[in-house]
Amino acid sequence: MNQRAKIDIRHSTCPHDCPSACALDIEVIDNSTIGRVRGSKLQTYTAGVVCAKVARYAERIHHPDRLIYPHIRVGPKGSGKFARITWDDALDEIAERFNRAEREFGGESVWPYYYAGTMGLVMRDGINRLAHVKKYSRFYSTICSTIARVGFAAGTGKVAGVDPREMGLSDLIVIWGTNPVNTQVNVMTHASRARKERGAKVAAVDIYDNESMKQADIKILLRPGTDGAFACGVMHVLFREGYADRAYLERYTDCPGELEAHLATRTPQWASSISGVPVEEIEAFARKIGQTKRSFFRLGYGFTRSRNGAAQMHAALCIPTVTGAWQYEGGGAFFNNHAIWKFDESLIEGHDAIDHSTRILDQSKIGRILTGDAVALKDGPPVKAMLIQNTNPMTVAPEQALVRRGFARNDLFMVVHEQFMTETAQMADVVLPATMFMEHDDLYYGGGHQHISVGAKLVEPPGECRSNHEVLRGLSRRLKAAHPGFDMSARELIDATLRKSGHGNIEALEADIWRDLQPDFRTSHYLDGFAHVDKKFHFKADWTRVPLHNAGMMGPWDRMPSLPDHWTIIEEVDAAHPFRLATSPSRSFLNTTFNETPSSQAREGAPAVMIHPDDAATLDINDGDAVTLGNMRGETTLTARLFDGVRRGVLIAESVHPNKAHIGGHGINMLTGAEAVAPVGGAAFHDNKVWVKKAMATIPKP
Repeated sequence: MNQRAKIDIRHSTCPHDCPSACALDIEVIDNSTIGRVRGSKLQTYTAGVVCAKVARYAERIHHPDRLIYPHIRVGPKGSGKFARITWDDALDEIAERFNRAEREFGGESVWPYYYAGTMGLVMRDGINRLAHVKKYSRFYSTICSTIARVGFAAGTGKVAGVDPREMGLSDLIVIWGTNPVNTQVNVMTHASRARKERGAKVAAVDIYDNESMKQADIKILLRPGTDGAFACGVMHVLFREGYADRAYLERYTDCPGELEAHLATRTPQWASSISGVPVEEIEAFARKIGQTKRSFFRLGYGFTRSRNGAAQMHAALCIPTVTGAWQYEGGGAFFNNHAIWKFDESLIEGHDAIDHSTRILDQSKIGRILTGDAVALKDGPPVKAMLIQNTNPMTVAPEQALVRRGFARNDLFMVVHEQFMTETAQMADVVLPATMFMEHDDLYYGGGHQHISVGAKLVEPPGECRSNHEVLRGLSRRLKAAHPGFDMSARELIDATLRKSGHGNIEALEADIWRDLQPDFRTSHYLDGFAHVDKKFHFKADWTRVPLHNAGMMGPWDRMPSLPDHWTIIEEVDAAHPFRLATSPSRSFLNTTFNETPSSQAREGAPAVMIHPDDAATLDINDGDAVTLGNMRGETTLTARLFDGVRRGVLIAESVHPNKAHIGGHGINMLTGAEAVAPVGGAAFHDNKVWVKKAMATIPKP
């Protein structure tokens, strides 16, 4: 009787919105219970390491506040008053209301809305199949990676790079535009390996002295939005002091002579005046790169949060090209491996049903769309009904003042399929309980590495939770949305997608556990030419012809610099808004995932803003004071944290805390904008001008 139950170790993949897509070993205790979650040592990128928040996943999957049955609103919108309802009644109500909106305003008045709460292809992207079959408004994903991907592809011709495991073989790892200690821990695994085994140096380029920079040997502290200026100053030194590999440039690049002439006036003094980095640091950094053939540039998603982010990514990417670092093992650059997967998602997304005349609505502009902005609505009908999966726009979307107004509309019928009663779910008319990744089957790729995998169902979900795919199948029958994808189980969809993509079948991939798709060395390092038609790396970017699918040119794309430069499109400070604010990711939250787990809440504490002590002194602000930040979009109140690891005039507010955690209930995204970022759209979350003042509010006691 005292014998311990046998714990089964099963494999899976972390589904959350993180480039690491970690390979997991999960303790399965019984049919409905898991124990410890560890990074798998069987996969060479994860290499046995996983972030602390996922290691504690049992805390999340077995949380007592999980939604476990459908709810229908019985009080005023936003009141949080719901009653239990059956699944049949819930799906019938949804179908009736969607059909009513379609009859009265047309199919485009229904907008299925989603994002990357799961990165699994079936559970994330299947909602597009419903939109395509029913001719509902389509969805353009702009809230995360669009800007940086375009900047990388402008240089190389595609979004793919050096095997990220080669960081372990490098002599200098440059971590730029990412804080991997917080956001993709495995970068640090491989960088640390190079330091230990090769004596490699780690450089961090960022806008504040974050946890990754604290571990770096070389620290470059920029003003936000000035990466391009810094990159140009570095390349000026590389050319001036003979570190440019002219033979490589002549063979592999489009216009090295024109670039060198252009950079002649982009001196370290010029770069310093813009970026805030001292001249001697710019020159020392350039020399270190020039003297280190095996320099690996690990470029991150921070570039995608700025109005000039595409140009900045491109400028940073040009540095290892000037030195010819791509030629060497452990040298070159990596951002994301989007181009290597070649998944055919036609069944998952219903590509055969796409009507290209149906409008595409911009995810980031949800506030404008729901408040009737004609431009954001593409001069079409109002949005009258929504199905939301995998995202929490009431907290994470920009222009929160507009988002709140839009979601408060009594004429908007909203369905939220969720795991917890998020702030978005609280505004819904119908709330449906969702499974977590160990409770359904899905197909994954690692954006930050080179593996694909099947994440099989390991345990039964609690209560009446259903997967995204099951919900879509149930709605399709009631909405008469016919498509083969709705007739398949999740496993059948995975199998068919793998076969159509040339990746074999589901059984073969499960037998591999994680399949390594990294191209060979010559391909990964572009030694047979880059992916543009001319086989050259493009120092001169043609932003109208970047080889990346998009919904058309957006923002002031015609003003973008073609050669690397500092583009002055960022939201510059002025007399009324003397500070620049970045809303950087935290360590224990992932957007708003893990907001509900006690261990993450305890580590992050209350919402706070980092401010330089000298700036705080001029405003009579002390550590721990309540302060209000504001701009033309709105205001938020949180606590001040004095921090000398930023340039003066720069503020950092880590993580996306729930709105309700802020003093007064208005979250940080009251301050962020939704203007389309050039050249193909995006949201500039780290690019905000604000004012700061001591708040009258008192901080509530815990």
